[in-house]
Amino acid sequence: MTKKPKSPRSRISAGLVMFRRKSDQVEVLLAHPGGPLFARKDDGVWTIPKGEAAPGEDLLTRAQIEFEEEVGFRPDGVLDWIALGWIKQKGGKIVHAWAFEGDLPESFEPKSNLFEMEWPPRSGKRKMFPEVDQARFFSEEVARRKIKSTQVPFLDRLRDATEG
Repeated sequence: MTKKPKSPRSRISAGLVMFRRKSDQVEVLLAHPGGPLFARKDDGVWTIPKGEAAPGEDLLTRAQIEFEEEVGFRPDGVLDWIALGWIKQKGGKIVHAWAFEGDLPESFEPKSNLFEMEWPPRSGKRKMFPEVDQARFFSEEVARRKIKSTQVPFLDRLRDATEG
């Protein structure tokens, strides 16, 4: 499945944080960006599954669609969405997020949309890459190291919502 280019580019994105409780601690699902630019990067580049919203689009609906497109798992039957508010990323994009409790099958492998880019640079050759090449659960402590620094407030808000 190839994602259609969106234009003009939206300055608003929406995403989901799937979490599970294991051994009395909360673990969060993060996505590692695909493609050659992130192949050797780890700490500070993981993200919540998210994507751009069209003007006036329902953001929770967009977040659910993006989660399925980037992870390959449909969050069906969720009744208790936890609003995590929004953050502003370094490039100025606003990201709205919701959390939900869930889990993935043991043998889960992400199935992401593809994007196209020139690779190698200045070669004139176009190649397709997955938007997400990994999706994994991390303890909150590890997730804080892995996630983009501007998205850490989502982890704080999730902790506040799930304590007690």
